[in-house]
Amino acid sequence: MSADYGASNIQVLKGLEAVRKRPGMYIGSTGPRGLHHLVYETVDNSIDEAMAGFCDTVVVALERDDICRVEDNGRGIPVDIHPTEKISALELVLTRLHAGGKFDKGSYKVSGGLHGVGVSCVNALSDWMEATVKRDGHIYQQKYERGVPKTKVEVIGDVGPDVHGTTIRWKADKTIFTETTTYDYDVLRDRLRELAFLNSGVVIIFRDERLETPKEEVLKFEGGINEFVKEIDEGKAVVPAEPIYIKEERDDVITEISMHYNSGYSENVRTFVNDINTRDGGTHLEGFRSAVRFVLNKFFEGNDKLKKNLDKDEKLTYEDLSSGLTAVISMKVPEPEFEGQTKEKLGNTEVRTIVDQIVKEKLTIYFEQNPQVLESILKKAIDEAKARIAARKAKDNMRKKTMSDGFGLPEKLSDCSMKNPELCEVYIVEGDSAGGSAKKGRDPKTQAILPLWGKMLNVEKVRPEKVMNNDKLEPVIASLGAGFGKDFNIDKLRYHKIIIMADADVDGSHIRTLLLTFFFRYMPKLIENGYVYLAMPPLFKVQLGKKDPVYCYSDAERDAALEALGDQRDKADVQRYKGLGEMDGKQLWETTMDPAHRKMRVVTIPDAMAADKIFSVCMGEEVEPRRRFIEENSSYANLDI
Repeated sequence: MSADYGASNIQVLKGLEAVRKRPGMYIGSTGPRGLHHLVYETVDNSIDEAMAGFCDTVVVALERDDICRVEDNGRGIPVDIHPTEKISALELVLTRLHAGGKFDKGSYKVSGGLHGVGVSCVNALSDWMEATVKRDGHIYQQKYERGVPKTKVEVIGDVGPDVHGTTIRWKADKTIFTETTTYDYDVLRDRLRELAFLNSGVVIIFRDERLETPKEEVLKFEGGINEFVKEIDEGKAVVPAEPIYIKEERDDVITEISMHYNSGYSENVRTFVNDINTRDGGTHLEGFRSAVRFVLNKFFEGNDKLKKNLDKDEKLTYEDLSSGLTAVISMKVPEPEFEGQTKEKLGNTEVRTIVDQIVKEKLTIYFEQNPQVLESILKKAIDEAKARIAARKAKDNMRKKTMSDGFGLPEKLSDCSMKNPELCEVYIVEGDSAGGSAKKGRDPKTQAILPLWGKMLNVEKVRPEKVMNNDKLEPVIASLGAGFGKDFNIDKLRYHKIIIMADADVDGSHIRTLLLTFFFRYMPKLIENGYVYLAMPPLFKVQLGKKDPVYCYSDAERDAALEALGDQRDKADVQRYKGLGEMDGKQLWETTMDPAHRKMRVVTIPDAMAADKIFSVCMGEEVEPRRRFIEENSSYANLDI
């Protein structure tokens, strides 16, 4: 790979007009996701320079007026005249689709932006763009409007011979991004953190210059994906204490893997190819799973002592062996074949073989040298197999029970008469008294009521079979009708709105948290699809004489309602609702259940990694991380005393 990177390295495939006509084809959408994709495409160019070994610092800055700036200290985009296109290589890269050094393997061994549409798309979808290049002792600049050059490539200053890099600055076009052109700091930071983990030698400086006092985060992780794995499982007990790390290059493909096991029961494997998050997995994930299953089963079969813990007819499945497994797989592949435009599944068959061979070899050596770690992992897998067998028996019992009692719906469920899940909703209500009011106030055609009673189970601390047999959660599982855990099938869901209705006090908050923990761990698709809601009952009722009451959902609304009464405010009766049971059916319908007037909050997971960590810290077995979390966040707590 040559450091001599000039115009002749830029190869062209042609055309840019279609991007503005059909932006969704190139960046996925023109909503917030597409807007942030502009930043990712630009940053990817800088990271490609880093992967090639020519860049170690990237600055991403959010300026005022929705302007974004990405700087790097790479070689700088070439500015000399292209041999066949007869224009500056800089202009070529920024104004033509499929133009870039990624197609020339002498310039980039691997890259994330293989389609070559990256920064030219950003240019096409921007109101204006400004490209500044430092190389060969000069500072070059060119300006564009909606993808069209407005100036020639001009020398605007001089720099030392060792100073080099590229700065791309742009303002997204409001006529394309009609929903918003304002960047979300947290969304961008999460992706930049990911890139910093995956490229351990690179410093990514992220600035928010929109604030009165600009905020800056320096993202640098010397430990690379080992630190990534540790962060994913922060707050959990893990084995081994330091992740198992594998790195090897074979046939120009670099395989890098970090893995360990936590005290939980679910598998969490994140896969990347050339820094692209392959959310749908692919051949690299298949090779990894195949090798893990083979190696651990080989050691299990050779251990007579451990084999006695399982019936002869029972085998360890991959699901048993991956219980609590957390891993990050980062591949560098020169010619990746992605399935689909979104690049979220790797298709290269040779990568499966490479990963399979490397993981088999390295894991075998590791476990031979660390027998205690191996035994700990196999014991966990055996426990998981036993739990799986117990769960299977429990499921069979549940099925028999369901067949014997007709429809198998819980006794306490007051179901709705309609059967179309899109039109049906179920209120999961705390306590029988509130459940009684909800039954009286509901619309029986579309609204079902499921009262809960007694203490809810904290699923973060128990095995799956205990969840299935728990008398508080069994009615929830049965009512929703879609199973749970690995057997969850969202197509069988009986309601498309699952509304948690609990008191606005500490106990209510606890019940909401326990239910959300259950949904997050065992039915995550409910939250991913936007089917889980939190009801927002009023906190106050303000009434003057026999006039219609005003229901208020915050202290501010109560104060505004009293203010509106003017001189008569002192005559008004202000009732503070401490529980749902204080309302009759009519009041509950008017304030909390009537679709025309109610207030609800949909539960989302904008950052699954952060949510996973918070659930683990706050609801898990480990005390120390929870104590630290409470100390660090106590200033944000609202106490209702």
